[in-house]
Amino acid sequence: MEVIPAVDIRGGRCVRLEQGLADRETVYGDDPAAAARRWQAEGAGRLHIVDLDGAFSGAPANAAAVKGVLAALTIPAEVGGGIRDEAAARGYLSAGAGWVVVGTRAARDPESVVALAGALPGKIILGLDCRDGKVRTSGWVDAEDLSAGELIRRLAGAPFAALIFTNTARDGMLTGPDFASLAEVQKASPWPVIASGGVGTSEHVRRLAGMNLAGCIVGQALYKGSLRLADALRAAE
Repeated sequence: MEVIPAVDIRGGRCVRLEQGLADRETVYGDDPAAAARRWQAEGAGRLHIVDLDGAFSGAPANAAAVKGVLAALTIPAEVGGGIRDEAAARGYLSAGAGWVVVGTRAARDPESVVALAGALPGKIILGLDCRDGKVRTSGWVDAEDLSAGELIRRLAGAPFAALIFTNTARDGMLTGPDFASLAEVQKASPWPVIASGGVGTSEHVRRLAGMNLAGCIVGQALYKGSLRLADALRAAE
């Protein structure tokens, strides 16, 4: 199982949010590329980069900072946040992203995202963000009248590279992933599943690895220092 450190960008800075809430922000540095280089140097094989302003606004807002991070890396990275059309997706891919993450558009216009994945096979990752059983969109602000299982069924034919599942209530809280929902999503998903949200300890990573997931994204725990990347990587083996 891959351990994938997160680099979240807001206002050009490296930040973490609790539960995705804009008013619960901690700034961890003015240089997201420096954070990315740190995780790469400590052994990460892949990074997860998010343009938080883009997620809220619906269009890339920190593209220059994201591309700066991509230019600083020799390892692959996936990019999400505000990617709502093919032009935005291709823009990040041409800048060096290995994959782009699409969430809001997938929930609101699934047919178009099936077509997008077909145009860019193996390059689109489905971002599936839920809270209280419902899919969340627009930076997790809006609740759709749609469950995770229903969205997976609507998109089942798309050639996605993977599915990232986040219980947004767990994100940034370090209290542990939503293992039960992850198991349900993994059973329903025709694509490899990456866990996101709530990882706080090596034991959380070890338990996710035992589920045979493709990866887990870790953010707050690494930045706070409650979990060392080296320990997470060992736990995932």
